Amino acid sequence: MSETNITLNAESERLLQYENIEIAKGLVKELEASAGRKLTYYVKTFGCQMNARDSEKIVGILEEAGYVEAESEQADFVIYNTCTVRENANNKVYGRLGNLINMKKKNPFMRIALCGCMMQEPTVVEKIKTSYRQVNLIFGTHNIYKFAELLVHCLQNDKLLVDIWDDTDKIVEDLPIKRKYSFKSGVNIMFGCNNFCSYCIVPYVRGRERSREPKDIIRECEKLVADGVTEIMLLGQNVNSYGKNLEQPVTFAELLRSINEIKGLKRIRFMTSHPKDLSDDLIRAMAECENVCPHMHLPLQSGSDRLLELMNRHYTKQQYLDIVTKLRQAIPDIAITTDIIVGFPGETEEDFQETLDVVKQVEYDNAFTFIYSKRTGTPAARMDNQVPEDVIKDRFDRLLAIVQENAAKKANLLTGKVLPVLVEQINEQDDKLVSGRLANNSLVHFPGDASMIGNIYQVRLLECKGFYYLGEVE
Repeated sequence: MSETNITLNAESERLLQYENIEIAKGLVKELEASAGRKLTYYVKTFGCQMNARDSEKIVGILEEAGYVEAESEQADFVIYNTCTVRENANNKVYGRLGNLINMKKKNPFMRIALCGCMMQEPTVVEKIKTSYRQVNLIFGTHNIYKFAELLVHCLQNDKLLVDIWDDTDKIVEDLPIKRKYSFKSGVNIMFGCNNFCSYCIVPYVRGRERSREPKDIIRECEKLVADGVTEIMLLGQNVNSYGKNLEQPVTFAELLRSINEIKGLKRIRFMTSHPKDLSDDLIRAMAECENVCPHMHLPLQSGSDRLLELMNRHYTKQQYLDIVTKLRQAIPDIAITTDIIVGFPGETEEDFQETLDVVKQVEYDNAFTFIYSKRTGTPAARMDNQVPEDVIKDRFDRLLAIVQENAAKKANLLTGKVLPVLVEQINEQDDKLVSGRLANNSLVHFPGDASMIGNIYQVRLLECKGFYYLGEVE
């Protein structure tokens, strides 16, 4: 299909969804008249930044239709946007879903919807159809843009609708969205993943890679900045492979340089970066672009070449370390964070020691450490030599101790310095403090009030508390 036909189809779809929003508005008004009150919604997001951005799109449609936000699941439209990267994420959804069913019995206006990665698993859908029959709507990751149409069906029917797609090549622009924060926003630059790491279910539930046109991304960023956004997070399962499937290929480094030119934009972040696709040009772009934050999240997963091959990661321990060296040579103050899996099938103590060696050499600013979670449908789930739980726990504890020691040492290096902090919220434990982030993504708490939220202040870092700082405005 030509680019012109894809564009025309996407525009037709956009217009169709706006027609459905108008239909939904009328249906909501009718239900409000019957209920004698405004109808409410509650959206709970599980998982990554991609899911959080999808939830903002869902909320945008709900509010356009006339729903108002509720503070809890005691609402008229409840939707769980699910994650399935680890098994415990699935269990959380099932636990909360049981409570929802009881609430629905008491509220004739209530509708329950489930979407996201977990819904792309056929066994999950069958379980919900069998055990949670009060659910009204199940849809997945590929047809978020059709939510207005699905909402209309929910408002007209109390029976379950399942609308799951295996994949899509369609990207529909300019639909309603409600940002969680006024001053920062995620921006999808691509969808899906082509890597098929042997432990990961994402390619199966998010589909193949498809990139947005750079002009659409830049236009969205410009609109956000005009609306008061100072920080943008560029989102993709593997941002380093952005642009490869476009008719006129564009690299991620080129996209970064273009976005850096947008006047009024103060900070640019991105995630996630796959080491195998991290180019020298991207490192140069990060160093050259003054608004790109000096932070790289670079998942390691394992330091063992043998396990990296079994994981289908397509890089070696030494190649990874070489990338780190290049990053630090080009951007001396860069913060490097990572993901590490403990207990991958067949992991030996020797393999684990290779991982510890990388952690000691890199001295990460932070590391997200995970115990391997078997995901049905992935090659790793069929591997022999699953590691005993007691061995995994021992290794996990040893890894965590080194990660925390390194992180504290790196964090202490900034104590006493004056650095810019973007204030994000009132501190959750002390309402006389505000909380914000350095460009390297470290958390800082300092005296302030709600009027400071969304602004950048020069803050002296007085004391390091391990993973955060206490400071004061200069």
